[in-house]
Amino acid sequence: MGPDTHRRPDDDASGNTAELTRVMTGIEGLDEILGGGLLRGHVYVVEGDAGTGKTTLALQFLLDGRAHNESCLIVTTNETRDDLTTTAHSHGWSLLGIEVLELSLADAIAQPEQQQTVFRPSQVELHETMRVVHAELERVQPARVVLDSMSTLRDMVDQPFTYRRYVLSLRNTLVTRGCTVLITDELLEPSNLHLRTLVHGVIRLQREVTLYGNQRRQVEIVKMRGMNFRSGRHDMLIETGGLRVFPRFMDEPRHTGYTHESLSTGVEQLDTLLGGGLDRGTSTLLIGTTGTGKSSVAMQCVVAALQRRQNAAVYLFDERPTTWFHRAEQLGFNLPQEVANGNLFVQQINPAEMSPAQFAHELQQAITQRGVQLIIIDSLTGYVNAMPDERFLTLHLHELLTWLGQRGVTPLLVLDHHGLFEPTTRPPLDLSYLTDTVLFFRYFEYQGVVRRALSVVKRRSGPHENTPRELTLGPNGIVVSAPLRQFRGVFTGLPTYEGDAASDQPR
Repeated sequence: MGPDTHRRPDDDASGNTAELTRVMTGIEGLDEILGGGLLRGHVYVVEGDAGTGKTTLALQFLLDGRAHNESCLIVTTNETRDDLTTTAHSHGWSLLGIEVLELSLADAIAQPEQQQTVFRPSQVELHETMRVVHAELERVQPARVVLDSMSTLRDMVDQPFTYRRYVLSLRNTLVTRGCTVLITDELLEPSNLHLRTLVHGVIRLQREVTLYGNQRRQVEIVKMRGMNFRSGRHDMLIETGGLRVFPRFMDEPRHTGYTHESLSTGVEQLDTLLGGGLDRGTSTLLIGTTGTGKSSVAMQCVVAALQRRQNAAVYLFDERPTTWFHRAEQLGFNLPQEVANGNLFVQQINPAEMSPAQFAHELQQAITQRGVQLIIIDSLTGYVNAMPDERFLTLHLHELLTWLGQRGVTPLLVLDHHGLFEPTTRPPLDLSYLTDTVLFFRYFEYQGVVRRALSVVKRRSGPHENTPRELTLGPNGIVVSAPLRQFRGVFTGLPTYEGDAASDQPR
């Protein structure tokens, strides 16, 4: 490489300051949180407890550099070259083309003649180790550097001032060479945070073991100098192939790029009940006790969307897709063929395995990559199990519904009441104020027959019918009756018929 390869990127030939360029980490969601990646020529710390994914993140950072024909160097103090190779192979990666400087205490014991490349708890050995690192930097001339990890260097000195001096010297050397650097380190007590004050940014990885199901991983940007980033914690997953980060939704401009219109449910009487149908870009809550027809009405809306040549996605928390398709078939809906044609996407969600942020990412993918315009979430009880804290769940759903509405997507959310007949039973959470339309389902008994009724109790976008109607399910789909105007107390479960015309009675 030429002598100007590692000139500071923010200095042009005349010494004037230019706009800093970005370096991708190779982790799509993390780059999104960072606003496009890290600043080139800066030094960053990736901190976290053991097993949080620090080394995996660092390797992805180097692999992205290799993919962009950049020279890369990893200085390892805790792991051997074979350990790094094993970690890379577990993700299907090869470290070919990435320089590895191994500073291992185990190697020093096995090969005493190479002790000058090993960290030892003495300032003499620390000085020699730093000399070896500087020599390797001069030889490789790397654009990206990873130091994994800093904890060994910190353990070699007893005086904080000495440690800070060496860290400052190393940082200045790396910055002068124009290297973009990741330094991994363990989470420390506030009294020992010298490294955090010297670097340009801090990325924190966290892991929480839940009472049931998979552990929950999160990433947080603690500090970033000279750049904007998305604050807060974002869910993360480690799987074969590396880290996946699921950024939280962010508020966007309120303007919409779609035309407001009423979408038919495919049932004329139900459209009348809703005041014209579903409004595009608005959310609808279908709430009621189990078995009252909420999922069946959602299926009908899916069928109507497919008939309009709109793609739809159904996310099932409470039943298997095979059961859902069987129930749809009993209503006369042939939906497996729509899945085969790519117009319908049906996925079962396990809330013990998938975090709410990861699920929200799945919704984003369905909309941006599959062109989905109607979404069914059946049911929100699974969401409750995935995020037991109701306060954070409602905030998360608010962000989700806002994002969907801005893109003209119409979500239908199914929510169960506990129990079957208790009219005063509270639902697991109150989302009526978040959604634009609320469709209420109820059992009622008349002349010795248990029947179903539904009514619209809220519609923000316009007027709606205030009278309940009877809902009937059959092999030809769903049937909604005329308004039950001559009945009193339908939603108490025991209505009283007060009309004179027999034609107004439920069938």
